Amino acid sequence: MTTTSIGRTERLRRGAGEVWESLFTHPFVQEMAAGTLPAVKFRFYVEQNIMYLPELSRAMSMGAAKARDLEEIALFAANALQLIEVEVPTNRRLLERAVELAPDADNPPVMAPACAAYTSFLTSVAGRYGPTEIMAAIMPCAMSYGDIARSLGEVAPHPIYSEWVGFFASDDYAAVVAPLVEALDAMPAPEDETALQDIFTTAARFERQFWDMGY
Repeated sequence: MTTTSIGRTERLRRGAGEVWESLFTHPFVQEMAAGTLPAVKFRFYVEQNIMYLPELSRAMSMGAAKARDLEEIALFAANALQLIEVEVPTNRRLLERAVELAPDADNPPVMAPACAAYTSFLTSVAGRYGPTEIMAAIMPCAMSYGDIARSLGEVAPHPIYSEWVGFFASDDYAAVVAPLVEALDAMPAPEDETALQDIFTTAARFERQFWDMGY
């Protein structure tokens, strides 16, 4: 398949190269699949994720504010709401179980530097650019989780990790991501496509740093 025949989202993913591929081999997700990840690491990750998700929702909401038409408004708004109504409660349930497995974790209830940097990047892109760039910034998070979960295949039974993988590998989650991919593919091209690749790759780097932080 030639470069010109693939969608923008796929071009951006390929353009991220090693950064994107490293998300699939990260020891955090590999040990989740094996059921060997220490619960204290997962607890820290979920605590940070609960702080991250509202900021991602803010970036999506800013996309709605800058949207060019009703369809873009609806897409950004629906996904901002999905984060708050579905993903935040899911993470809170996972955290309750993680606390049971790692009750003595000494984690400060503040946003860690990697999480703060990532969320600041997202809201900065949302404030500076338009809908196409905003979608490129949020796509690595939305798309990589589903791709990672599906790549893990059959996972070891675990009271927490099996649910995490099952949630993101599900058809329901794929149905959330698919309209985002379609929208990014169809959005008007920005003046500088190189800048769009930089935004996507930087967000993918922050995804890797999020896993690094948890591990």
